[in-house]
Amino acid sequence: MTLEADDTITLTGLRARGFHGVLPEERRLGQEFVVDVTLFLDTAPAAAGDDLAKTADYGELAVRLAAVVAGEPVDLIETLAARLADVCFQISPLVEAARVSVHKPAAPIPVPFDDVVVTITRSRP
Repeated sequence: MTLEADDTITLTGLRARGFHGVLPEERRLGQEFVVDVTLFLDTAPAAAGDDLAKTADYGELAVRLAAVVAGEPVDLIETLAARLADVCFQISPLVEAARVSVHKPAAPIPVPFDDVVVTITRSRP
């Protein structure tokens, strides 16, 4: 599958508070994480029949992604990104691949910076 040739559904800027990180204060205080997700799937059947059941419900996706961010803490945002990718495949059997970016704009870095982002791309297992 070539990701460039597929239709996409993209959700950007999803915000949720999580307690991820390796430092004790990150686990105790938490911080806002921002998630961007692109789903790769064929949207033609949904468009042809105007049928939500033939695509991925991005409203449900947003709620489920936010629950993962707010849920069980992990040390690494790489691990968080992998968990979020799993949700993308659970949302619809039509999703062929997913690209997930996890932003950690308040990462504990002692020098000025704008953002830390981990981006992963996964194909359906």
